[in-house]
Amino acid sequence: MGETVYKLICSGTSEVIVKKSRFLGITFPIETPEDAAEQIAGIRKKYYDARHNCYAYRLPGAEKFSDDGEPSQTAGKPMLDVLSGAGLVGALVVVTRYFGGTLLGTGGLVRAYTEAAQLAVADSKIMEICPRRHVECRVSYPDLGRVQYIFREAGIEPLEDYQEEITLTAEIPDEKVLRLTAAVTEATAGKAGISVGEIYLG
Repeated sequence: MGETVYKLICSGTSEVIVKKSRFLGITFPIETPEDAAEQIAGIRKKYYDARHNCYAYRLPGAEKFSDDGEPSQTAGKPMLDVLSGAGLVGALVVVTRYFGGTLLGTGGLVRAYTEAAQLAVADSKIMEICPRRHVECRVSYPDLGRVQYIFREAGIEPLEDYQEEITLTAEIPDEKVLRLTAAVTEATAGKAGISVGEIYLG
């Protein structure tokens, strides 16, 4: 997940009508699966009389979707594909369907749920972000200059804590982490202590 991605900041809505079936789309910014579950429960309560409340969400390292009674792969998966195609993370999309009395077929359902999700995403406020990781390097004094040079070459200014060893810490774009830590390991002949945190959206 090293590429630049996009985070949903503010919700968007949509409405699509196909053969009298109404598809109401809405997006939500989320941080955790629990956030998603809470928003989905709220939509189900609001539209308690609807036939289906389908959803999809994406978080760093996690994604989930539900067809909520629609034929398999006709609702949740196409909606997840919309989020993925837009490079969105931290995003939930829910599409509520009020059945209009006419069966749409699998192709018709995929098109309707896809369009409702796309329009809701288009109506949302989105921000470009960079996935990052917290990196900590513990090095000896003789190795410090070489390690500082590696950080400078990567365009990163770490915080430095001088004790028996020197600890350099920084929030680093995920795409740079592997190369930087490999360079530190090589420059210190494997003596540096390196810890890398979980990916987060910086």
